[in-house]
Amino acid sequence: MGYHSIVCVKQVPDTANVTAEAMKEDGTVNRAALPAIFNPEDLHALETALEIRDSYGGTVTVLSMGPPKAADVLRDCLYRGADRAILLTDRRAAASDTLATSYIIAQAIRAIGPFDFVFCGRQAIDGDTAQVGPQTAEKLGIPQVTYLDELVSISDRKVRVRRNIGHGWEIVEARLPVLMTVIETANVPRPRAARRVMRLKRARVPAEIPMEVRREMPETTDEERQAEVERRLAALGKENFPIEQWDLDRIGADLDRCGLAGSPTKVFRVQAIVLTKEGYTEIPPTEDGVRKLIQELIVDHTLG
Repeated sequence: MGYHSIVCVKQVPDTANVTAEAMKEDGTVNRAALPAIFNPEDLHALETALEIRDSYGGTVTVLSMGPPKAADVLRDCLYRGADRAILLTDRRAAASDTLATSYIIAQAIRAIGPFDFVFCGRQAIDGDTAQVGPQTAEKLGIPQVTYLDELVSISDRKVRVRRNIGHGWEIVEARLPVLMTVIETANVPRPRAARRVMRLKRARVPAEIPMEVRREMPETTDEERQAEVERRLAALGKENFPIEQWDLDRIGADLDRCGLAGSPTKVFRVQAIVLTKEGYTEIPPTEDGVRKLIQELIVDHTLG
């Protein structure tokens, strides 16, 4: 008996390489100024799913929600061993907060069909909320296990895992299907397989083709570029492992729950905190010391 695992992955800005251009004048992130990478903990989620398939049989489907450029992380998943890749890309999903994002992902998971496991990284480095995985489980109406550190066993439609609880670990058991969020200590992600890279490097979603043609043929006419787009799309349909491209209509999403309309989270203010105090102060580990620290930080405006 094999298991079907769905892995939710995300392409994120590389927050470890922030430059002066990383923020716009209005205080929002200038994603174009940051290189895009595979969200680190999602790699560990993928490896967990691949290990289950290797040990118990089954299939691994990877799902990502984002712009056409996010197909890069899906190709990476295919190179590492994923069986199927789906990109959910739709301008109507733009500006989705965690509530809207989890609704869209849950709808996509339902559209994929029967599954045993859903794996997510604990959190994405561009938001650090750790909310999307648990919210998705709630919308699917299935159990959830967070902070997975080790998968212990699977039997009788039950899974036993070790989860990190900060000051130690605990062993928990859950019935399938189940959603689990994975932390970086769970495993070591396998490298890309050279043969799969050679076989799948041309995998594309249709939305990528016009952008590639414009980039590669800047001096040609619109008619010539359109003809090349049509040729490449026809060739793409003959590939054995194309990346599937879905939109909100494909998953039957309620548009009032997607994008800005479905996102109650509003940014009230973006504020840069500047440390103004020079030198250092030694604080005694007493209640009086803590009171003085709070006085200095908040009342005396040490933080700005």
